[in-house]
Amino acid sequence: MSKIRIEKSAGEARLKDLGVADWPIWEKEVSRFPWTYDASETCYLLEGEVLVTPDGGEAVRFGKGDLVTFPAGMSCIWDIRAPVRKHYRFG
Repeated sequence: MSKIRIEKSAGEARLKDLGVADWPIWEKEVSRFPWTYDASETCYLLEGEVLVTPDGGEAVRFGKGDLVTFPAGMSCIWDIRAPVRKHYRFG
């Protein structure tokens, strides 16, 4: 199983290359819920703090300014510690 990849403080050039500003935005309040990725997802956090625990894996923490990629097929628990606002792209 692939792991969650986190790029801390992704630079403007990297974000521009990916076209992040054109991706949709998702927002969620402080909450905890299970999630399974049917396709890989890359997201860029504009706000928030999250702890994601993959089934059978170690918890990963990320937040504002992080570019995060989740592998297709991964099931996990999302634990949103501070309200999230993120750009996202599947596939």
